[in-house]
Amino acid sequence: MSEIVIIGGGLAGLVAANRLLDEHNVTVVEKDDELGGMVQSYHVADYHIEKYYHHFFSSDTELKELIAELGLSARVQWVKGTTGYYWGGKAYPMNTPLEIVKFPPMSMWDIIRLGLLVLRTKFVRDVRSYDNIAAGEWILKTAGSGVYNNFFQPLLNSKFGSSSALVSAAWLVGRVKIRSNRGVEGERLGYMKGGFNHLITALVKSINEKGGRIITGNGAVEIVQAGGQVSGVKLNAGTLSCDTVISTVPPVTLASLVEPGTLEFDPTTVHYQGTCCALLGMSKPLMTDGTYWLNIKADVPFGALIEHTNFMPVSDYSGEHLLYIASYFQDHKDPLYTKDEAEVMKMFLEGLEKLYPGFDRSDVLWWELGRDALTAPVYETGYASRILPYKTNIDGLYQAGMFSKANYPERSMNGSIKAGYEAVDAIVRDE
Repeated sequence: MSEIVIIGGGLAGLVAANRLLDEHNVTVVEKDDELGGMVQSYHVADYHIEKYYHHFFSSDTELKELIAELGLSARVQWVKGTTGYYWGGKAYPMNTPLEIVKFPPMSMWDIIRLGLLVLRTKFVRDVRSYDNIAAGEWILKTAGSGVYNNFFQPLLNSKFGSSSALVSAAWLVGRVKIRSNRGVEGERLGYMKGGFNHLITALVKSINEKGGRIITGNGAVEIVQAGGQVSGVKLNAGTLSCDTVISTVPPVTLASLVEPGTLEFDPTTVHYQGTCCALLGMSKPLMTDGTYWLNIKADVPFGALIEHTNFMPVSDYSGEHLLYIASYFQDHKDPLYTKDEAEVMKMFLEGLEKLYPGFDRSDVLWWELGRDALTAPVYETGYASRILPYKTNIDGLYQAGMFSKANYPERSMNGSIKAGYEAVDAIVRDE
C-alpha cells in the first residue's frame, strides 16, 4: 500500500484521492483554506454560490457518473440557458435561428455562412486535426470577414486578449461542437440545485469515510527526492513522507517545487491566462429580458455578463439576484490583477452604467471579487504536441489538471475529473 500525497484540492485532486483510497493511503494538500479550486464557493447568508460561474453539458459523462456515485443525482437540473450579444448599445437575444437572423451587424449571407460553419463542426471527428491552424485564420477562410469581425473576433478578444491571434482552431471547433448542441428553444445546460458546493462536500465526506486525510491552509513548498525517487512533500508547516505524488497545480508551479532542471519538460511552454470575476448580489435583475449569458462588444473592462438567477430561480438565493462580471487577462501586470478589489469593482460598475444607463449602484447589496493568475492554459496553435504526460520523468511523480490531455481542447469540470482518473490509471499501470 503506497503513501500518496496529492498537491491541490480541486476537482482533479479530490476525485483522484477518492479513487486511490480503495487501495492506498492518501493525503490531499491544499494551500487555500477552502477546497474545490476553480469550483470553490462563497457562503452567503443561507446559501452557497460558486466564485466562478459554472454549468455542465449532457455530454459530460464522468461528471454525471460522479454525481450519481455520490448520491446527488436528484439535485441535477437541466435548464434552458439563454444567450445574447451586446452590440451597438443594445443587447440582442441569440437563442433561436430567427433571433440570430435579426442580429444587425451580420448580413443574411453572413448568417448562412455562420450556420454552415456550425454545421461543419458537427461532422468533425478529430478536433485535434485543427490544432496547427489559428482560429481566426480558419474562421476567415470558412465563413468570411463579416462573421469573423462581427461575431467571433469580439469573443476571442474578450476571452484571450492579446493571445487571441494565437488560439488554435481546435479550441474553437471543440467549443462550437459543444455549444451547438441545442434545440430550437435554446441551449440545455446542467446545474446542481444548491450549487456545486454539494459536490465538493460529498467528495470530502467520501474521502474522510475511506480514511483519507485532507490538509487545508498549508501549501506544498518542495517535493523531496532521494536518489531520483519521490520521498516526501515539505509544506509551509511540516513534512509528509510518501513514495508517490500527484501534482494538480499548474506546470510552472510544479517546476518551482523541484530542483531546477529536474523535469524533462519546459513548463513555460504552457501559457496560462488569469481570470477576474466579480459576483454581485442585487435587489433586482440587471437583464430584465431573462438573458443568462451576454457576450459583449463594447468599450468596457469585461467581456461577458452572466446573470445566474436568470438561469436558476431567485428563490434559491434568499430572493437576491446574482450577476457575474467576467474578464480575463494575459499579463500579471494587468490592472485587473494589480489594482485593489475596490478599484476593480469601480471599473466594473462604471462599465455596467455605460451598458445599462438605468443601472443603479444602490441595487447592489453585496459583491465579491475572485481573481486567479493561473486559471487555465491558452490553447495556442501546436498545443497538442505540448500536452504533458500524466507520468513525469521523476520516479513517483505524476501530474493532472487543466493542462492534461483530458481537458483539451476545451477545459471543463468534466475534463478535470477525467484528468484525475487518468492520473490514477497511470499509477495503477506502473504498479
